[in-house]
Amino acid sequence: MLKIGLTGGIGSGKSTVAQVFGVLGIPVYSSDLASRRLMNEDPELIGSIKAAFGEQAYTGGTLNRAYLASIVFKDKEQLARLNALVHPATIRDGAAWIAAQQGPYAIRESSLIFEAGMQPQFDCIIGVSAPVALRIKRVTDRDGSDAEAVRERMRNQIEEAIKMRLCDIVIFNDDRHPLIPQVLDIHRRLLTSAAGSTSA
Repeated sequence: MLKIGLTGGIGSGKSTVAQVFGVLGIPVYSSDLASRRLMNEDPELIGSIKAAFGEQAYTGGTLNRAYLASIVFKDKEQLARLNALVHPATIRDGAAWIAAQQGPYAIRESSLIFEAGMQPQFDCIIGVSAPVALRIKRVTDRDGSDAEAVRERMRNQIEEAIKMRLCDIVIFNDDRHPLIPQVLDIHRRLLTSAAGSTSA
């Protein structure tokens, strides 16, 4: 089974692409959803976050996302501190998940594949690309964030042009290139590649 990474900057549309692969019957692991789950369910991680950011990081046993965001998205050192706690737990969880999958290939979606040094874990990495202005609009429409807050979050990720050059395949989710035909083409290529690796 091929292990596929799916990445892209905030607002690029990774989740939309992941949903299309899901419709095609491909198992997809969302690092964002997993990290949220782990921050609310993993006792060791919860204890580490409280120790690093204070008891107020949780209210009623649930992660206080607004409180944590107000700290980490304005301070790169604090964001790195949080990531140093959350990423290892998510990477372990994702590795266990993908090891349990069956089929021609499975996808792990993460915006921080390169930032976290995860690329050796994958046979192929797909990048999702979109213009900055469109990415900002998508996030402000989705979350109600202001544009500057989105730009600040973007500055905490590798520049998209660099990230896309590091990927093996790039999907253009720019509202000009039809998305589904690109995914279908990649799906066919991965099925062929998986069949070849199995027969070998």
